Order: sequence, then C-alpha cells, then structure tokens
Amino acid sequence: MAKALEKQAILLLVVQALYGFSSALSGTFVPVYLWKSSGSYMIIGWFTFAQYALGGLTFWLAGKWVKEYNKMHSLRTGIALSGIFYCVVLFLGDGAKDWAVPLGVLSGIAMGLFWLAFNVIYFEVTDPDTRNRYNGWAGLLGSAAGIVAPWISGLIITSMQGEKGYRIIFMLSLAIFGLGVVLSFWLKKRHGEGRYEWTLGLKQLKEKGNPWRRLFPAIAAQGVREGVFMFLVGLTVYIATRTESKLGLYSLITSLVALISFGIAGKWTGKLRLTWSMLAGVVMIAVVILPLFWEVSYGTLLVFGIGTSLFLPFYMIPMTTKVFDVIGRNQESADHREELIVLREMALTAGRLLGLTAYLIVIPNYDSPRAITWLMLAVGLVPIAGWWCMRPFLQQGVTRRQPAAD
Repeated sequence: MAKALEKQAILLLVVQALYGFSSALSGTFVPVYLWKSSGSYMIIGWFTFAQYALGGLTFWLAGKWVKEYNKMHSLRTGIALSGIFYCVVLFLGDGAKDWAVPLGVLSGIAMGLFWLAFNVIYFEVTDPDTRNRYNGWAGLLGSAAGIVAPWISGLIITSMQGEKGYRIIFMLSLAIFGLGVVLSFWLKKRHGEGRYEWTLGLKQLKEKGNPWRRLFPAIAAQGVREGVFMFLVGLTVYIATRTESKLGLYSLITSLVALISFGIAGKWTGKLRLTWSMLAGVVMIAVVILPLFWEVSYGTLLVFGIGTSLFLPFYMIPMTTKVFDVIGRNQESADHREELIVLREMALTAGRLLGLTAYLIVIPNYDSPRAITWLMLAVGLVPIAGWWCMRPFLQQGVTRRQPAAD
C-alpha cells in the first residue's frame, strides 16, 4: 500500500498550488501583454532570457541563505516579489515593453528565491516512498490551476476589452500570492545546518563516477525544451487566434487532459518499466509537434497541446523523482541537499538559456511559422538525449544506491 503524505507535505502542496494558480492566472498572458504592446518576438525573448539567467544566478547566490539560515524567509520573499512584479507591470502599463529586461530580472529573482526554498523543503518533507505520490498530486493540482486560471483570465480580458482586464487579473494574482505568504507561516521553521559550499557542484561534475555527470546533461536537455516551450506555445496560440479567450480555452482543454494523465502517471509510474515508459513519453512529446508542419492553426495547436499533456507526465514524474532520489542516496549527499538542488537548477538554467539562444538566433533571420515549427521540433527532440543519460537511474532499485556514471 502506498505511503500517505504527511501534513507538512500536504501544506506545501497547497502553497505550491496557490503559487501555480496565481502564476497561471497572469503568467500565461505576460508574453501576450508584451507582444500586444510591442509586436516584437525579440522583446519577449530578451524578457525571458533575463528571467532565466537571473533565476539561475539567484539560486546559486541564495543557496548560502537557504543553507545556513531560515529557508522559509526565502520562500516568502520569492512569493512577495512575484506579487511586486505584477504591481510594477500594472504601474508601467503600456510602457512595460520598454522595461522588458528589468522586468525579466525582477521575475527571475522572485522565481529563484521561491523555487530554491521550495525544492529544499520538498526534499525534506518527502522520501523515496512518497515522491512519486507527491509529484503526481503536484501535477494534478498544477493541471487544475491550468484548467481554471487561464480560462478565467481569458474571459475577463476579452470581456473587459484588454487593458482593464489585464489590470484585474494582475491584481487577482497579487491577492493570491499574498494568501500563499500567509499559509506558508504554518510550515515549520527550517533553520539551516552546516556551511554552504560554493563550488560543490563543480566538484561533483569533476569527480569520475559521480552520478551528476549523467544527471547534469539529462536535466539540461529538459531545460532546452522548457526554455522555448514555456512561453512560445501560449504566444503562438494567441497569434493564431488573436483573442485571449481562445488562449484560455486552449489552456483549459490541455490542462484537463494533463490532469487525467498526471493522475494515471502518478499512480502507475512505480509499477511500470520506467526505462521504456519514459522513452515513450519523450518520443511522443516530439512526435505531436509534426501536425504543425501542415498548418499552424488553432486545431493543429490543440492536437499538439493535447498530445503533449497526455505524454509529458511519463517523462516529468520519473525525471523529477529520480533526481531527488539521487540527492538523498546517502547521508553525505542529503547533508548537501541545498548545493545539489542549486546544481540541478544550474543544469536547467544552462539548458533553458541554450534553447532560448537558439530562439533569439532563429527569429530575426527566419521570422515565419515554418521556422518556428522547425525550432520547436529541434528543441523538442533534445529530451531524448536526456532519457539516454537517465537510463541507469530508471532501473529497479537504483533510488537507494549510486549508479555508475561513466
């Protein structure tokens, strides 16, 4: 019988769900908001580049704060700064496009502080017996947020004729972030232990036989895809339909499918042969891009979105679970969880910036739907290389011992 989640894990799920709901409510439409005022793919690209770069840098710098002091302060500050980000966007209004890079910096710092603390706390409130269940529930709640929040936002923006609608959803996000801060006070205070080792990640990568020599490129491969897809899909849907309500409906449909798929994957992942189920997932999330070569329309984008939602959980749940299992494979590794979580983020950041660099090169030279589709296929195939690196960790029983890395 599967081990139940503890109360602290459930509370962390609630805080994560609120953060995710608020981000889905407004974050889905930030690239659209910038695009409507600027008409520039490049401005959105540089906003996202600054967001990823500062998010990764914040992880590394704030690692000392989280390791040696109260990590809950980092979690709450990250949520608060996310709220401040939307306050600034509200204040700037149509002028936000002229401050795209500083806005990306602010958003990146906020995300870095939140996700660093969150990942450390997640490691502490789960174990190898409960992580699949937690990740399944996190996926379910994230999908539920994706069903409701963007759909509501799309209706509000469309009915309020643009600017007024955006102000309402940004204010709603601010209020929900505030609720997340309040609930976080019921999470136990978690003071740090030991001293933060700034270069531990580099030492892990230099050490022959260390599992991170396979994990780092696998996580980076995940980041390459995320770096482009996290903002480009929603923007492409808006450009194809020219209405926020259609984007909200798109998110509702695809998130509903993901809700079901994450539920199935979270329940059955532990019983399946992870090597082949994860391979099927990474192959299929690339295959579903192919309809876009025929036509970039709302219909083909729906086929792509539904297909991605169906198969992505079979890639993401094992990926996340196995990485955190390696972090906790022995006491020495667990004692350096903060540094190793930072190393994980460095891999994601490196991959995201690589994928986004490809975007920034392609867009000014080949600004066409076909070029964007080729870019999506190229970055969408990269996680297959990540699966190859992850194979030793997907075998039965590898969660409790260190697999060969070379």
